[in-house]
Amino acid sequence: MPSIQSLIAFIRFYRWTVFFLVLISALIWAVYDNYSVRSIQPLEVTSGTFIQTIVASGHVESPHRVSISAQITGTVSDTPVVEGQFVTQGQALIVLENHELQSSLKQAKASEQQALTNLRQLHELKMPVAEQTKIQAQANFINAKNSLSRSLELYQKGFIGVAAKDEAERAYQIAESQLDIGQHQYDSLQRDGSEIASAQAALKQASAVVDVASARLQYSTIRAQKSGTLISRNVEIGDGVMPGKVLMTLSPIGKTQLVMQIDEKNIKGLKIGQMAMASADAFPQLRFLAKLVYINPSIDAQRGSVQVKLDAIDPPAELKQDMTVSVDIQIQKIDGAMLLAVAAIHDANTSKPWVYVIENNMAHQRLINTENESQGVVHVIAGLKAGDLVVPAQLSRISDGSRLRIAKP
Repeated sequence: MPSIQSLIAFIRFYRWTVFFLVLISALIWAVYDNYSVRSIQPLEVTSGTFIQTIVASGHVESPHRVSISAQITGTVSDTPVVEGQFVTQGQALIVLENHELQSSLKQAKASEQQALTNLRQLHELKMPVAEQTKIQAQANFINAKNSLSRSLELYQKGFIGVAAKDEAERAYQIAESQLDIGQHQYDSLQRDGSEIASAQAALKQASAVVDVASARLQYSTIRAQKSGTLISRNVEIGDGVMPGKVLMTLSPIGKTQLVMQIDEKNIKGLKIGQMAMASADAFPQLRFLAKLVYINPSIDAQRGSVQVKLDAIDPPAELKQDMTVSVDIQIQKIDGAMLLAVAAIHDANTSKPWVYVIENNMAHQRLINTENESQGVVHVIAGLKAGDLVVPAQLSRISDGSRLRIAKP
């Protein structure tokens, strides 16, 4: 039989063995528990202001660019301006050779002077002559009439013969005819007379020819219709030009506009007067306000977009014509909205989006309702509340009921 000492030694060994087995089991369980629970950094649902924007890019443009072209055919003799130069209204931009036009104007002015001289001659020379001729014809007519009356009286009394009577009648007819001619000449030289009207018409025609020649001569110097900056020049000395060909482009002084194409799916959110933040791609740090002022009523079928224009408000001096710009047009603002990063949502583009909400260190699948999305943030209208923690959607090996541990940031 074993001795008492041996039994006590056995009991002590057994107790230490059990103690070590329990300790090892606890360590194994702790390690297993530590590695079996997923450690994540969740996304939090917050309450704040939801601002929905439309992001687009376009270019800088003056409200009304002026395309400059010639109105006559000619050859360029001078181009006194260069691209980028500021020009004032009326300043010469292009000069065409005009020797022939100057000669045509001189000839037209000479014809006008001749027509004016003819009209003055009618008033100063022919009119007085016609008036005197009329007076003389009236006197001759009265004398012939009186002579005829006496001749008829003498003829009836038998004092003169038929020949004398006939001679008196012929003299009366001649005097009457001369009076009629004199009266017509006098009438034609009055203000509404035919000869004066003809001379005045000739003068007007000559003046019109002068105006045409003068206009064509003026067309030989192409001037700025408005003050502004010359942004392109497509002509040099010696070039031949013709009407309709764009030679220069002028950006007049006025509001700077941002022109861009917006996807037609966003047209429902656009309204005149909406504000936007804009910046030139060359100077992204220089942000400035812009206001939506124009929405094209038609859709570009090829691009599937609509053209919009925004007035730049206090644009930076660095902003140049045709620069590429980016804008964020604010189309909606909601205060007190539930906000969640799009990165947390599964099936975000379907009718039943859902998320994994963390409750009691476990993932629970939950359906949610969303309304709008902007810049990576979605407006949640049902299913979540502020402060909820949500598992990022890109994490794999997460399922409903998965145990999780929230990692410290």
